[in-house]
Amino acid sequence: MTTAASAKARKPEHHLSADDARRLALRAQGLLGAPDRRAGTRGVLRRLGAVQLDTISVLARSHELVPYARLGAVGRSTVEEAYWSGDHAFEYWSHAACILPVEEWPLFAFRRRAFQARGHRWHVMEDAERSCAAVRDRLKADGPLTATELGGAKNGWGHLPAVAGGEWYDWSETKIAVEWLLDTGEVVCTRRRGWKRVYDLAERAVPTALFHDNLDDAACIRRLVAQAGAAMGVATRADLADYHRLKGEQVDAVIDDTGLVPVEVAGWAKPAWADPALLAEQPRGRHRTTLLSPFDSLVWDRPRTERIFGFTHRLEAYVPREKRIHGYFAMPLLSGGRLLGRVDPARDGATLVARQVSLDGPKAVAPMAAALREAAEWVGCDAVRIERCDDAKLAAALITALD
Repeated sequence: MTTAASAKARKPEHHLSADDARRLALRAQGLLGAPDRRAGTRGVLRRLGAVQLDTISVLARSHELVPYARLGAVGRSTVEEAYWSGDHAFEYWSHAACILPVEEWPLFAFRRRAFQARGHRWHVMEDAERSCAAVRDRLKADGPLTATELGGAKNGWGHLPAVAGGEWYDWSETKIAVEWLLDTGEVVCTRRRGWKRVYDLAERAVPTALFHDNLDDAACIRRLVAQAGAAMGVATRADLADYHRLKGEQVDAVIDDTGLVPVEVAGWAKPAWADPALLAEQPRGRHRTTLLSPFDSLVWDRPRTERIFGFTHRLEAYVPREKRIHGYFAMPLLSGGRLLGRVDPARDGATLVARQVSLDGPKAVAPMAAALREAAEWVGCDAVRIERCDDAKLAAALITALD
């Protein structure tokens, strides 16, 4: 077993520059080099290991923006089909509520067992045994169903407030029961219908070999840490823990057995580990120019984003309007392997509106124009309008570039 102290004492096998680390991260995330369009959205999901879900939809929902950023203008219906058809993926608690490749079903057994041992989260059922039994019986008899079809849904979604008067604590007894069964692994969500989860019995929906692959906690965590390391390319202990919301001591206990190799990164205060396959590859190729969802796994860990890109970013959707700096759903601009600005987008009919734009100097103008044009076309808009930019000269240059 590795402890935090012994992990720090291990001699690094490679010394990386800050640029080396940045390129490793981009290649691992599928944002450097030719996109694998044949593998499509499912290939992106397998590569990342987790795609975060969120209710916010501006250009599109975040789970659509993630493959778009890597593959270009893949059809939105194609993205939905890739996630929620057949038995290719399921939803569960990873970095947050995420879509996960079905191959990872065994890896989250440790978390399902932890839910079972801890008991219900914040919800309390009046008659838990009766309510859970009723859900099991309905799913067994009638097949996959939404919470509404099961007999009662809720006013909010997930663990966050949705709309005024509709909070997660308004969930019905049926909704609480089916979500508890999802937490503990009796029920699974492998598809959605009109953004509603469709629940099914896990024993029926998860491929048999995966359903019966009973890993112990150590094996689950070891494989999740290895997966996180491959998805990030190079990562500190905190990075590895954050990817699937593990604890630092859980990472310490398995890091020696993951296959990740210790490295030293110039300018990083903490020890790091890298994917040896990527180290051998020495990532090169064309950089993607694109807008990123704030929930994209390249940038969802704010301290890591600042360390790798020197870019401070914060989701302001839940910040009071008067306190926002960059806007409701500011999307970072990635170009040339760097984060060069951000835009808060909206739609007005067939026009993509850049409500607020921030650019890191004149070099960001052309990439922002290209990214806005591509995004507009992807969502079916035929024009782009700039409403506000934090620099008047750059705003004029951007409007000219768009024209």
